[in-house]
Amino acid sequence: MSFFSVLFALLLEQARPLGRGNFIHVTMRSWVRWCARTLDAGKPVHGWLVWSLAVGGPALVALAIYWLLGLFVSWALAVLWSALVLYTSLGFRQFSFHFTQIRDALAAGDDALALRLLADWQHTSVKDMPRSEIIGRVVETSVLAAHRHVFGVLAWFSVLAALGLGPTGAVLYRLAEFVARYWQHQSEAHFQPVSDAAQSHARQAWAFMDWIPARLTAIGFAVVGNFEEAVDGWRRYAQQGNPSNDGLVLAATTGAVNIALRATSGPLYSPSHASTMPADEDVSAGRPAPELSHLAVVVGLVWRTVVMWVLLLALLTLARLLG
Repeated sequence: MSFFSVLFALLLEQARPLGRGNFIHVTMRSWVRWCARTLDAGKPVHGWLVWSLAVGGPALVALAIYWLLGLFVSWALAVLWSALVLYTSLGFRQFSFHFTQIRDALAAGDDALALRLLADWQHTSVKDMPRSEIIGRVVETSVLAAHRHVFGVLAWFSVLAALGLGPTGAVLYRLAEFVARYWQHQSEAHFQPVSDAAQSHARQAWAFMDWIPARLTAIGFAVVGNFEEAVDGWRRYAQQGNPSNDGLVLAATTGAVNIALRATSGPLYSPSHASTMPADEDVSAGRPAPELSHLAVVVGLVWRTVVMWVLLLALLTLARLLG
Protein backbone atom coordinates (compact mmCIF):
# COMPACT_ATOMS: atom_id res chain seq x y z
CA MET A 1 0.00 0.00 0.00
CA SER A 2 3.02 2.27 0.04
CA PHE A 3 2.26 3.28 -3.57
CA PHE A 4 -1.01 4.92 -2.56
CA SER A 5 0.69 6.76 0.29
CA VAL A 6 3.41 8.00 -2.05
CA LEU A 7 0.94 9.07 -4.74
CA PHE A 8 -1.29 10.91 -2.27
CA ALA A 9 1.66 12.60 -0.59
CA LEU A 10 3.16 13.79 -3.88
CA LEU A 11 -0.16 15.15 -5.13
CA LEU A 12 -0.86 16.89 -1.82
CA GLU A 13 2.66 18.34 -1.75
CA GLN A 14 2.16 19.82 -5.20
CA ALA A 15 -1.30 21.18 -4.40
CA ARG A 16 -0.65 22.47 -0.86
CA PRO A 17 3.06 22.61 -0.10
CA LEU A 18 4.08 23.28 3.47
CA GLY A 19 5.23 26.85 3.89
CA ARG A 20 8.46 27.94 5.49
CA GLY A 21 8.26 28.05 9.26
CA ASN A 22 5.26 25.71 9.41
CA PHE A 23 4.23 24.24 12.74
CA ILE A 24 5.57 20.73 12.10
CA HIS A 25 9.03 21.85 11.05
CA VAL A 26 9.23 24.38 13.89
CA THR A 27 8.27 21.64 16.35
CA MET A 28 10.94 19.27 15.02
CA ARG A 29 13.54 22.03 15.16
CA SER A 30 12.64 22.74 18.78
CA TRP A 31 12.77 19.03 19.58
CA VAL A 32 16.24 18.58 18.09
CA ARG A 33 17.47 21.70 19.87
CA TRP A 34 16.04 20.48 23.19
CA CYS A 35 17.68 17.06 22.83
CA ALA A 36 21.09 18.65 22.26
CA ARG A 37 20.70 21.14 25.10
CA THR A 38 19.49 18.50 27.57
CA LEU A 39 21.57 15.40 26.80
CA ASP A 40 24.74 16.53 25.05
CA ALA A 41 27.51 16.27 27.65
CA GLY A 42 30.36 16.10 25.15
CA LYS A 43 31.30 12.43 25.49
CA PRO A 44 30.96 9.89 22.64
CA VAL A 45 28.29 7.87 24.42
CA HIS A 46 26.25 11.03 24.92
CA GLY A 47 26.64 11.87 21.24
CA TRP A 48 24.99 8.62 20.21
CA LEU A 49 22.36 8.99 22.93
CA VAL A 50 21.29 12.47 21.88
CA TRP A 51 21.26 11.50 18.19
CA SER A 52 19.20 8.37 18.87
CA LEU A 53 16.62 10.34 20.82
CA ALA A 54 16.48 13.26 18.39
CA VAL A 55 16.03 11.03 15.33
CA GLY A 56 14.58 7.82 16.74
CA GLY A 57 12.03 9.41 19.07
CA PRO A 58 9.78 10.96 16.39
CA ALA A 59 10.25 7.89 14.17
CA LEU A 60 8.99 5.61 16.94
CA VAL A 61 6.01 7.88 17.57
CA ALA A 62 5.10 7.78 13.87
CA LEU A 63 5.42 3.98 13.89
CA ALA A 64 3.34 3.56 17.05
CA ILE A 65 0.49 5.65 15.64
CA TYR A 66 0.65 3.68 12.38
CA TRP A 67 0.39 0.35 14.18
CA LEU A 68 -2.36 1.54 16.54
CA LEU A 69 -4.46 2.81 13.65
CA GLY A 70 -3.95 -0.41 11.72
CA LEU A 71 -4.73 -2.71 14.65
CA PHE A 72 -7.57 -0.89 16.37
CA VAL A 73 -9.16 1.44 13.83
CA SER A 74 -8.62 0.61 10.14
CA TRP A 75 -5.75 0.05 7.76
CA ALA A 76 -7.16 2.76 5.51
CA LEU A 77 -6.46 5.31 8.22
CA ALA A 78 -3.03 3.79 8.75
CA VAL A 79 -2.27 4.29 5.05
CA LEU A 80 -3.59 7.84 5.29
CA TRP A 81 -1.34 8.46 8.29
CA SER A 82 1.65 7.19 6.31
CA ALA A 83 0.77 9.54 3.47
CA LEU A 84 0.50 12.53 5.80
CA VAL A 85 3.83 11.78 7.47
CA LEU A 86 5.44 11.36 4.05
CA TYR A 87 3.87 14.63 2.96
CA THR A 88 5.50 16.47 5.87
CA SER A 89 8.84 14.79 5.12
CA LEU A 90 8.95 15.70 1.43
CA GLY A 91 10.09 19.14 0.38
CA PHE A 92 9.75 19.32 -3.39
CA ARG A 93 8.07 22.71 -3.53
CA GLN A 94 10.17 24.10 -0.68
CA PHE A 95 13.40 24.03 -2.67
CA SER A 96 11.77 24.56 -6.08
CA PHE A 97 10.67 27.99 -4.83
CA HIS A 98 14.32 29.08 -4.60
CA PHE A 99 15.14 27.48 -7.93
CA THR A 100 12.33 29.33 -9.70
CA GLN A 101 13.33 32.69 -8.26
CA ILE A 102 16.95 32.30 -9.31
CA ARG A 103 16.02 31.01 -12.77
CA ASP A 104 13.73 34.01 -13.34
CA ALA A 105 16.47 36.41 -12.23
CA LEU A 106 18.94 34.79 -14.61
CA ALA A 107 16.43 34.86 -17.44
CA ALA A 108 15.95 38.60 -16.83
CA GLY A 109 19.71 39.12 -16.97
CA ASP A 110 19.95 40.16 -13.33
CA ASP A 111 22.96 38.09 -12.27
CA ALA A 112 23.48 40.15 -9.11
CA LEU A 113 19.98 39.31 -7.87
CA ALA A 114 20.47 35.65 -8.78
CA LEU A 115 23.68 35.61 -6.76
CA ARG A 116 21.97 37.13 -3.72
CA LEU A 117 19.12 34.62 -3.97
CA LEU A 118 21.63 31.78 -4.24
CA ALA A 119 23.43 33.03 -1.12
CA ASP A 120 20.10 33.18 0.72
CA TRP A 121 19.26 29.63 -0.37
CA GLN A 122 22.60 28.29 0.81
CA HIS A 123 22.49 30.40 4.00
CA THR A 124 25.98 31.70 3.42
CA SER A 125 27.87 34.49 1.72
CA VAL A 126 28.75 33.92 -1.93
CA LYS A 127 31.48 35.89 -3.64
CA ASP A 128 31.13 37.33 -7.13
CA MET A 129 31.31 34.70 -9.82
CA PRO A 130 30.67 34.44 -13.57
CA ARG A 131 27.21 33.60 -14.86
CA SER A 132 28.13 30.03 -15.82
CA GLU A 133 29.36 29.32 -12.31
CA ILE A 134 26.16 30.73 -10.80
CA ILE A 135 24.14 28.39 -13.00
CA GLY A 136 26.42 25.50 -12.06
CA ARG A 137 25.89 26.21 -8.37
CA VAL A 138 22.13 26.35 -8.88
CA VAL A 139 22.19 23.00 -10.67
CA GLU A 140 24.36 21.41 -7.96
CA THR A 141 22.25 22.75 -5.10
CA SER A 142 18.99 21.81 -6.83
CA VAL A 143 20.09 18.25 -7.56
CA LEU A 144 21.25 17.68 -4.00
CA ALA A 145 18.04 19.20 -2.65
CA ALA A 146 15.94 16.95 -4.89
CA HIS A 147 17.92 13.95 -3.70
CA ARG A 148 17.60 14.80 -0.02
CA HIS A 149 14.04 16.07 -0.02
CA VAL A 150 12.49 13.62 -2.50
CA PHE A 151 14.41 10.58 -3.70
CA GLY A 152 16.12 9.69 -0.44
CA VAL A 153 12.89 10.08 1.49
CA LEU A 154 11.00 7.89 -0.99
CA ALA A 155 13.72 5.23 -0.89
CA TRP A 156 13.72 4.83 2.89
CA PHE A 157 9.94 5.13 3.11
CA SER A 158 9.37 2.44 0.48
CA VAL A 159 11.82 -0.05 1.95
CA LEU A 160 10.62 0.17 5.56
CA ALA A 161 6.96 0.38 4.52
CA ALA A 162 7.41 -2.91 2.67
CA LEU A 163 8.63 -4.38 5.98
CA GLY A 164 5.48 -3.24 7.76
CA LEU A 165 7.07 -0.20 9.44
CA GLY A 166 4.84 2.38 7.83
CA PRO A 167 6.26 5.91 7.57
CA THR A 168 9.27 5.22 9.83
CA GLY A 169 11.80 5.37 7.01
CA ALA A 170 10.74 8.83 5.84
CA VAL A 171 11.07 10.26 9.36
CA LEU A 172 14.43 8.60 9.99
CA TYR A 173 15.96 9.85 6.75
CA ARG A 174 14.73 13.43 6.93
CA LEU A 175 15.67 13.85 10.58
CA ALA A 176 19.08 12.25 10.08
CA GLU A 177 19.81 14.80 7.37
CA PHE A 178 18.36 17.69 9.36
CA VAL A 179 20.16 16.86 12.61
CA ALA A 180 23.59 16.65 10.94
CA ARG A 181 23.03 19.96 9.15
CA TYR A 182 21.29 21.80 11.98
CA TRP A 183 23.78 20.93 14.70
CA GLN A 184 26.65 22.07 12.51
CA HIS A 185 24.83 25.32 11.73
CA GLN A 186 24.07 25.91 15.41
CA SER A 187 27.71 25.44 16.36
CA GLU A 188 29.12 27.56 13.53
CA ALA A 189 26.66 30.38 14.21
CA HIS A 190 27.30 30.09 17.97
CA PHE A 191 23.59 30.01 18.69
CA GLN A 192 23.89 26.82 20.69
CA PRO A 193 27.23 25.02 20.34
CA VAL A 194 26.90 21.26 19.99
CA SER A 195 29.77 19.01 21.07
CA ASP A 196 32.19 17.66 18.49
CA ALA A 197 31.21 14.12 19.51
CA ALA A 198 27.52 14.72 18.77
CA GLN A 199 28.29 16.41 15.45
CA SER A 200 30.68 13.63 14.44
CA HIS A 201 28.15 10.91 15.24
CA ALA A 202 25.43 12.80 13.39
CA ARG A 203 27.63 13.06 10.28
CA GLN A 204 28.54 9.37 10.47
CA ALA A 205 24.90 8.35 10.86
CA TRP A 206 23.86 10.59 7.98
CA ALA A 207 26.55 9.18 5.70
CA PHE A 208 25.31 5.67 6.53
CA MET A 209 21.65 6.57 6.01
CA ASP A 210 22.39 8.25 2.68
CA TRP A 211 24.69 5.60 1.23
CA ILE A 212 22.03 3.52 -0.54
CA PRO A 213 19.68 6.41 -1.48
CA ALA A 214 22.56 8.30 -3.11
CA ARG A 215 23.29 5.35 -5.35
CA LEU A 216 19.62 4.83 -6.14
CA THR A 217 19.36 8.48 -7.15
CA ALA A 218 22.43 8.14 -9.34
CA ILE A 219 20.94 5.03 -10.96
CA GLY A 220 17.66 6.85 -11.53
CA PHE A 221 19.41 9.78 -13.21
CA ALA A 222 21.34 7.35 -15.39
CA VAL A 223 18.19 5.51 -16.48
CA VAL A 224 16.22 8.64 -17.44
CA GLY A 225 19.25 10.60 -18.69
CA ASN A 226 22.33 9.65 -20.66
CA PHE A 227 23.00 6.22 -19.17
CA GLU A 228 26.50 5.58 -20.49
CA GLU A 229 27.81 9.04 -19.61
CA ALA A 230 26.21 8.98 -16.15
CA VAL A 231 27.76 5.61 -15.34
CA ASP A 232 31.09 6.82 -16.73
CA GLY A 233 30.99 9.89 -14.49
CA TRP A 234 30.11 7.71 -11.52
CA ARG A 235 32.99 5.35 -12.31
CA ARG A 236 35.55 8.11 -12.74
CA TYR A 237 34.54 9.74 -9.49
CA ALA A 238 34.60 6.46 -7.56
CA GLN A 239 38.12 5.74 -8.82
CA GLN A 240 39.42 8.78 -6.96
CA GLY A 241 38.95 7.01 -3.66
CA ASN A 242 36.78 7.81 -0.63
CA PRO A 243 33.85 9.22 -2.63
CA SER A 244 31.14 11.16 -0.80
CA ASN A 245 27.45 10.47 -1.33
CA ASP A 246 26.80 14.02 -2.58
CA GLY A 247 29.76 13.89 -4.93
CA LEU A 248 28.54 10.64 -6.42
CA VAL A 249 25.09 12.09 -7.12
CA LEU A 250 26.64 15.14 -8.78
CA ALA A 251 29.08 13.05 -10.79
CA ALA A 252 26.17 11.00 -12.17
CA THR A 253 24.29 14.22 -12.92
CA THR A 254 27.28 15.53 -14.85
CA GLY A 255 27.03 12.64 -17.28
CA ALA A 256 23.24 12.31 -17.28
CA VAL A 257 22.69 15.84 -18.63
CA ASN A 258 26.13 16.38 -20.23
CA ILE A 259 27.15 19.41 -18.22
CA ALA A 260 30.38 20.42 -16.50
CA LEU A 261 29.65 20.69 -12.80
CA ARG A 262 32.42 21.95 -10.60
CA ALA A 263 32.48 23.01 -6.95
CA THR A 264 35.89 24.53 -6.64
CA SER A 265 34.93 27.40 -4.35
CA GLY A 266 32.35 27.97 -1.68
CA PRO A 267 29.65 25.67 -0.32
CA LEU A 268 27.19 23.61 -2.27
CA TYR A 269 24.31 22.81 0.00
CA SER A 270 25.81 23.77 3.35
CA PRO A 271 29.29 24.77 4.49
CA SER A 272 30.18 21.14 5.14
CA HIS A 273 29.79 20.17 1.49
CA ALA A 274 32.27 22.51 -0.13
CA SER A 275 34.29 19.69 -1.65
CA THR A 276 31.70 17.11 -2.62
CA MET A 277 32.50 17.31 -6.30
CA PRO A 278 35.59 15.53 -7.54
CA ALA A 279 38.84 17.42 -7.79
CA ASP A 280 39.79 15.37 -10.86
CA GLU A 281 38.86 17.41 -13.94
CA ASP A 282 38.40 14.20 -15.95
CA VAL A 283 34.86 13.81 -14.53
CA SER A 284 33.70 16.96 -16.33
CA ALA A 285 36.31 16.99 -19.09
CA GLY A 286 34.92 17.82 -22.51
CA ARG A 287 31.47 18.78 -21.24
CA PRO A 288 29.93 22.19 -21.96
CA ALA A 289 29.85 24.88 -19.29
CA PRO A 290 26.48 25.41 -17.56
CA GLU A 291 24.05 27.61 -19.45
CA LEU A 292 20.55 28.86 -18.65
CA SER A 293 19.00 26.18 -20.86
CA HIS A 294 20.55 23.49 -18.65
CA LEU A 295 18.21 24.47 -15.81
CA ALA A 296 15.23 23.22 -17.82
CA VAL A 297 17.15 20.04 -18.63
CA VAL A 298 17.77 19.40 -14.93
CA VAL A 299 14.09 20.01 -14.10
CA GLY A 300 13.14 17.44 -16.72
CA LEU A 301 15.68 14.98 -15.32
CA VAL A 302 14.27 15.29 -11.80
CA TRP A 303 10.65 14.94 -12.89
CA ARG A 304 11.36 11.94 -15.11
CA THR A 305 13.09 10.27 -12.18
CA VAL A 306 10.09 10.95 -9.92
CA VAL A 307 7.73 9.44 -12.50
CA MET A 308 10.02 6.44 -12.94
CA TRP A 309 10.05 5.61 -9.22
CA VAL A 310 6.28 6.13 -8.90
CA LEU A 311 5.67 3.77 -11.82
CA LEU A 312 8.06 1.24 -10.30
CA LEU A 313 6.19 1.37 -7.00
CA ALA A 314 2.90 0.99 -8.89
CA LEU A 315 4.16 -2.13 -10.67
CA LEU A 316 5.46 -3.64 -7.42
CA THR A 317 2.13 -2.91 -5.70
CA LEU A 318 0.18 -4.45 -8.58
CA ALA A 319 2.38 -7.54 -8.53
CA ARG A 320 1.84 -7.88 -4.80
CA LEU A 321 -1.94 -7.54 -5.12
CA LEU A 322 -2.13 -10.04 -7.97
CA GLY A 323 0.23 -12.43 -6.23
